Amino acid sequence: MSRLFRTIGHRLYTIWCVSWFLIPFLITWPLQLLLSSFPAGRPWLHGLNRLWSKFQLRMYLAPIEVRGEPHPGGIGPVIFCANHSSYIDIPVLFDAIPGYTNIIGKAALGRVPLWGRIFRSTYLTVDRRSAVSRGRSVVDSARSLLAGRDLIVFPEGSIGPRPGQHLLPFKDGAFRLAIEQQVPLVPVTMPYNHRFFPDLGGRLRLRRHRFLTVFHPPIFTTGLTIADIPELRAKVREIIESALDPASEPADSPFRGKVISEDEG
Repeated sequence: MSRLFRTIGHRLYTIWCVSWFLIPFLITWPLQLLLSSFPAGRPWLHGLNRLWSKFQLRMYLAPIEVRGEPHPGGIGPVIFCANHSSYIDIPVLFDAIPGYTNIIGKAALGRVPLWGRIFRSTYLTVDRRSAVSRGRSVVDSARSLLAGRDLIVFPEGSIGPRPGQHLLPFKDGAFRLAIEQQVPLVPVTMPYNHRFFPDLGGRLRLRRHRFLTVFHPPIFTTGLTIADIPELRAKVREIIESALDPASEPADSPFRGKVISEDEG
């Protein structure tokens, strides 16, 4: 019987969260579409997206904690290098990082119904299978940094089979860009997002769990060259890994189902 109640509570919690994700978006979608249609409106659109992120995360009734400062000492622009473990990563980062931030997302985000057109007009997308797309994203990223916008990058490129426990190999793009533009890198660890919204191959299964975003001290690239990429990449990876919590489990809650093992997920 207790298992039945947990299952019902979990289903209701999932419906609750999805509702608070969709309702604000659908209400504001006409305004988002309008703001995305001209350059001067896009900073306002990002501000609206930040409000949407803040609102939905708090309606999930889960604790939210941010450690560290995105811009210690007012430095900027910077490249935020974050681990990628969940589809909730973008709202969590938009909530925590102030200002008109840019982000590189996979090309599939630009094809999402209703949202895709808005995303690709305001942010950057890349198809990692295409050399042309990768080259264009590098150029657009450099222009964005020169314009003073921070940039969010997931150096893993995608969500791995063991998010929160093991990082995928890091790609060189963010580190090459940081060195070429001589901008600081800020490692970011989000150790629990996959506990809230695991990637289950298309199945939607949300579990109440606290959100934690850790902004590590910036790594300055002044004077570094392309030859320093491997060392820089390894250093950022080590820092991000240092704040992961592989042994963590969701706290007992009537809003969660059982923990999904790797074999089941």
